[in-house]
Amino acid sequence: MVDDTDQNDRRDATSESALVGILRERQGASGQNRMARINRRAPDLSKLPKRFDELPEYKKIIAQKAISDLAGVDNPFYRSHQGAAGATTRIDGRELINFASYDYIGANTHPNVLKAASEAISHYGISASASRLVAGERPLHAILEQKLASVYGTEAAVCFVSGYLTNSTIISCVVGPKDLVIHDELIHNSVLSGVKLSGASRRFFRHNDPADLEKILSSIEGDFDRILVIVEGVYSMDGDIANLPELVRLRSKYGFWLMVDEAHALGVLGETGRGSFEHFGLDSSSVDIWMGTLSKTASSCGGYVAGSLPLIEILKAQAGGFVYSVGLAPALASAAHASLLVLEQEPERVASLRRNGQLFLQLAQQAGLDTGPSEGYSVVPVIVGDSLRAVQLSNDLLKVGINALPSSILPYRKGWRVCGSS
Repeated sequence: MVDDTDQNDRRDATSESALVGILRERQGASGQNRMARINRRAPDLSKLPKRFDELPEYKKIIAQKAISDLAGVDNPFYRSHQGAAGATTRIDGRELINFASYDYIGANTHPNVLKAASEAISHYGISASASRLVAGERPLHAILEQKLASVYGTEAAVCFVSGYLTNSTIISCVVGPKDLVIHDELIHNSVLSGVKLSGASRRFFRHNDPADLEKILSSIEGDFDRILVIVEGVYSMDGDIANLPELVRLRSKYGFWLMVDEAHALGVLGETGRGSFEHFGLDSSSVDIWMGTLSKTASSCGGYVAGSLPLIEILKAQAGGFVYSVGLAPALASAAHASLLVLEQEPERVASLRRNGQLFLQLAQQAGLDTGPSEGYSVVPVIVGDSLRAVQLSNDLLKVGINALPSSILPYRKGWRVCGSS
């Protein structure tokens, strides 16, 4: 008599052996297929650059330097300044009239601002030393954000450690691959970076031309969930002002979100320097996203967004540049807040900046200089039509005691840019 248990054990062993064999065969075939796919995708390593100095990007830089050397032109960039940025600066021991920084209301060396930064360092140290979500939150952050919300008449605001980072990180929080972003053709590079990261479709309209924007809006093909239009309050290269009333009208008609970059408008436009909405006499709620920087009128470093409470809550929860970055340094937050108090308490600084800008624009035009579309507020370009000539003129001005630099990036014309100060 045969034990059934013994037979079952032998059958199970045979089955297991067969199964293992099948799996091994399949694994071998799968591994071979996988290696074949890897080999098909493998690049020709012999063609890859071995060093950074072999890259065409670096070779282009070297070629540009060689051209400058042959022309006998000194590089005007990265000169070291021995002192605070303001109406004057010091280079190589020489005091120069400074037209190359954006300390628009002169708050960078204001005693109240210096005191606020110093006291913040004494109390909180240099760094926040952590993301604000973890252990980097300081009372100064909330104080600054409340002040910014007050300036714009919005429900809330949030600060970031960089102006460029602000634009490049917030856009992907409100639009994505199913959405459309339409922007001015001369919009800042940080916005282009943000749109690219968002994955949204992108179109641009002719510079400061709402009629061209409406043509795009009226002919949109495709089912987009959201549409975001982005402009600058004062354009950083040209110095002209966005036609905000017309943009607000189009917003009401077509239902898009409107974002305005106020980096060069805060402290510049409006009787008290509150920016584009004050300049045009509009309600600040007619713009969905107010963005700006803390490095200009606010005499600090960083960026901000002001808007509705839901918008700010979304950004504080999802914006990578906020969630995964250290909190704004306490001294920078305190200095920015103190600068905004200077703006509020000394509005004559805004009036002085306006007078200086208008005077420079008038005199430049009388001298036959091409100032483009600038309206004579914080930025006035002088367009000379050639990069090399712009550098030469900058160096000539330096020799007579004036610090005015050529723009490092101009997409369609060459010149140098003058930034005013009160």
